[in-house]
Amino acid sequence: MEPLGRTSEGPRSSRFLQLDYLYTPSNDVAADARLFTELIGGRLAFAVEGMGARVAMIELTEGPPHILLTDHLEGDRSIYIYRVDDLGKAVAALKKRGLKDERRLEIPMGPCSSFVLPSGHRIALYEASRPDVIQHFLGRKDF
Repeated sequence: MEPLGRTSEGPRSSRFLQLDYLYTPSNDVAADARLFTELIGGRLAFAVEGMGARVAMIELTEGPPHILLTDHLEGDRSIYIYRVDDLGKAVAALKKRGLKDERRLEIPMGPCSSFVLPSGHRIALYEASRPDVIQHFLGRKDF
């Protein structure tokens, strides 16, 4: 069986374009953000608070994946958030391979679908229909 991220049609038809974010649960987003910046040397891209939740984006490298620390995520495992070019096709391919219980949601960058693998690992796919929205958050420090 061919990996979902690669197809025989070539690299341009890849369903998984890139791992953009590690959506990571945190009991104390501000404290964890300080650890990632002061102890590890990451850059705090933003720290936003709204609708009863805190989210901080940490950049450890110039490019993705970036770490999103949040206090509203259930469980203790990160969600690997992959950008795809066609969310419908990518989700259909995962379902064809046997993944079930798709959870649809909206993230600021666009529509998103998440799955829990039988092992408990969590992945999400999103289509970047609003790619520039992240610029709105950059530099913001609510906490």
